[in-house]
Amino acid sequence: MKKTICVLAISFALGASGCYYDVEEELYPEIECDTQNATFSGAVQPVLSQNCLVCHSAAVNTAGITLEGYNNLKVHVDSGRFLGAIKHQAGFSPMPQGGPQLPECDILKIEQWISDGAPNN
Repeated sequence: MKKTICVLAISFALGASGCYYDVEEELYPEIECDTQNATFSGAVQPVLSQNCLVCHSAAVNTAGITLEGYNNLKVHVDSGRFLGAIKHQAGFSPMPQGGPQLPECDILKIEQWISDGAPNN
């Protein structure tokens, strides 16, 4: 009984409270994703460099898939394999392999770039 009273006294002295309320919007604020003007060099290439080229560079060429350079990537974009893989769609090997899906905003930017004709810009 003395220990319980002591713990409560210390909690009040330190300003600790037994009630805690999380507001989802404060913990996880919605971040806008600007997909306008999604370019190969500004939106796609950085995602490739950070997430794909460790396995799919010209030097490593895992599974015979090279995504390094616009022309190499465009082959997989045109076939639909690239987008299917990064979106973890059924029938495609989910990429990055063994890792979580890319952030939604990155995927939305890549989708927009593809919708714009996947230009080499």
